[in-house]
Amino acid sequence: MSIGSALLGAVLAAASATGASAVPSVVPDTAAHARAPGATAGRWAWPLSPEPEVVRRFDRPDQPWLPGHRGIDLAATVDQAVLAPTDGRISWTGVIAGRSVVVVAHPAGLRSTFEPVTATSAVGTAVARGEPVGTVTSTSGHCAPRTCVHWGVLRGETYLDPLSFVGRSRVILLPLP
Repeated sequence: MSIGSALLGAVLAAASATGASAVPSVVPDTAAHARAPGATAGRWAWPLSPEPEVVRRFDRPDQPWLPGHRGIDLAATVDQAVLAPTDGRISWTGVIAGRSVVVVAHPAGLRSTFEPVTATSAVGTAVARGEPVGTVTSTSGHCAPRTCVHWGVLRGETYLDPLSFVGRSRVILLPLP
């Protein structure tokens, strides 16, 4: 785990202890790999408009401390508006490992993280699905030379696949017993 990932995890843990409780819980808890009930394209929307290209998909690590990709990368342009994927409240903004980060707390202890994104509203601001929460910055990242937004979704300290919330999760076929 990189220092930036460790710092982001610490900030998100603090944000969940402070900001997430301000948003009422309405979605029941589910396993980390399952789609949250009600988390369909009707309740959650893409954080970029129009629907962006997925540059890199979610890759759950085998263990929390092992490498993986704890979110998805979405093709974006500098200064493009980043939108709340569902109702929530901006719970944290700041810079981690040289990148601007915006965290939005949603019902049921869910949080969306966006980077590199500069907030357009203050911490504590309520946002409805589709309302701007920030803009994409020109900070180069792991998508270079392209510009992308990294969108992570967490429940507690567990990362979930954001695509499952917009109805685009990967289907995995298992062998018959």
